[in-house]
Amino acid sequence: MPILDLFNLTGKVAIVTGAARGLGTGLALAMAEAGADVAAVYRTDPGDLQAKIEALGRRCAMIQADLSSPSAVPHIIEATLTALGRIDILINNAGLIRRAAVVDFTEKDWDDVIAVNQRAVFFLSQAAAKVMIRQDNGGRIINVASMLSFQGGIRVGAYTAAKSALLGITRICANELAAHDITVNAIAPGYMATDQTAPLRADEKRNTEILARIPAGRWGSADDLKGAAVFLASAASEYVTGHTLAVDGGWLSR
Repeated sequence: MPILDLFNLTGKVAIVTGAARGLGTGLALAMAEAGADVAAVYRTDPGDLQAKIEALGRRCAMIQADLSSPSAVPHIIEATLTALGRIDILINNAGLIRRAAVVDFTEKDWDDVIAVNQRAVFFLSQAAAKVMIRQDNGGRIINVASMLSFQGGIRVGAYTAAKSALLGITRICANELAAHDITVNAIAPGYMATDQTAPLRADEKRNTEILARIPAGRWGSADDLKGAAVFLASAASEYVTGHTLAVDGGWLSR
């Protein structure tokens, strides 16, 4: 098969969580641009995402769900199958961040972050994998990790804990699902210009410090993740599993 054909996702159905804005919107559009139909999971107003996906000639199912609730997982799976008929790709992108010093971090903030960033990732992966196994045509699961999967950070204890756990979840799922031709990988974005990082970019001192460490010399954007996501979602990455790919402008190499 010609190499570029390996990246074609035509006929595939991709679930993307946290699709309403930022990186999630970019990932949902990347799947559609590569040919996949998309189940876009959102909690707040998704704007014109559906129109953008359909303008690319792809089907789009908009699924509202609160991933902090255990009932979200079966709802997302059932709604995707009803609207689009199958599940081939899952991108666990939705995330929540709460900022406070370690000595001040509350149990509620801890539980809220872990529920979305860790628990939901595992159980949505589990549910999607069951469908993929039943379909008997392989599949792709992509978790969105973070630079804080590798580093401690400051004032984001629960976020760091959850994103560090994603490396382990990615590996255990990769180990157990490989026999079903399901690959499980992660993308670790570097410092991206999103709503979550707005407080950092607004802090002149922290913004300067961060940019000084990024060899590429700029904050990343949602478009910077598209190539990595399509690669990991496609046949081009058939022999890649259990891996976490940093898309960070060189941050980790500094």
